[in-house]
Amino acid sequence: MAEPKEVPEDSSKVSFWLPGNYQRTVLRTQDSHQACKDIVACFQDRARVEKQYAQQLSDWSSKWKTIIDSRPLYGSLLRAWQCFFSSAERLSTLHSSISQALGSEEGERIRLWQKETFQKKMFYGFRETYDFSMGFSRAQKPWVKKLKKLEKARAAYHKTSQREQTAVDRENQAKGNPNLSEQKLNKIQQAKEKASQDRDKARSRYEKVLEDVTGYAPRYMEEMEAVFDQSQEAERKRISFIKQAFLSIHRHLDITNNDSVKAVYSELHHTIMSISEQDDLRWWKNNHGPGMPTDWPKIEEWVPPVKKQKRGKRPKQEAPDRSVMIGGVKVKALYDYKGEEEDELSFKAGEEFLKIEEEDDQGWCRGVKEGGAEGFYPANYVQLIQ
Repeated sequence: MAEPKEVPEDSSKVSFWLPGNYQRTVLRTQDSHQACKDIVACFQDRARVEKQYAQQLSDWSSKWKTIIDSRPLYGSLLRAWQCFFSSAERLSTLHSSISQALGSEEGERIRLWQKETFQKKMFYGFRETYDFSMGFSRAQKPWVKKLKKLEKARAAYHKTSQREQTAVDRENQAKGNPNLSEQKLNKIQQAKEKASQDRDKARSRYEKVLEDVTGYAPRYMEEMEAVFDQSQEAERKRISFIKQAFLSIHRHLDITNNDSVKAVYSELHHTIMSISEQDDLRWWKNNHGPGMPTDWPKIEEWVPPVKKQKRGKRPKQEAPDRSVMIGGVKVKALYDYKGEEEDELSFKAGEEFLKIEEEDDQGWCRGVKEGGAEGFYPANYVQLIQ
């Protein structure tokens, strides 16, 4: 029989390494406790089925054995008919013993193991749940603090980057204003320099905090995996016990020599024998533990928003007040831009092309790239090449 394939979980699942996400592993303890209760209840139902079947076989045998005793049959034909009833009595006895084994013997064995394995801790549920939760929490606490510092440094860096961009825009506007006094221009330039210095300081702090987080990551991983490995060992023992319990139940149920029924129990036996502690643990690790992928913290550069108004459909004929450049001037893209409309130009940061039309009152220029691609683009996404 083909081995069942593992079904991948949602790719958007949250990583084990992120704060608090070890809880799925911690909760395996109470899930396993509930699984034991479900197994007992499940096979108690099956025990009732076996008992009812045994009673029905016995009732059927008694009824018809009495009837045929008064019928005019004799010899081998009578013995053959009577054999059906003796076989039914033997099957009735066998199914009664199966019912007793499933309801009492196996159920009591699982309940006893459950009581010994899942020890309670006053006010905290299971002792194992409490111990693993505290272990993960202690291992994760320093990491969480460092992540909070990193997030604060990142926010500060992005905020100063935005202030610097605003100062640069003000400086560019001031340089193009012939009516602005030299004193006012100097103040704007000083503010821009101050904003640049603040941004550099914030980035330096951001890099320093990130270096601290990155340097602590190996210790964090080691401490988390140490607790996780203890959890895996406890789960391995539970899987092993349940496997043995299933095999014991199977031995009670597998009673037939009929080929068609043999096939059913053979498949059941194969499924139970296919239980593998290592495969189950490996699956958990890859889907809920350290084997899960995560995006480790890294520098996230700030990208300015497009300073533009939403453009409607442009008329095919150019407005008379637009300034069209003959030959164009060369510009260089500061950031990536992907055109949202058919008449917009797309480019990558660092790409050079020609500006053939000056900026309009909505913040758009017209440009043409090598190869003939032509379109509009946000003016603050490029700079002139001197």
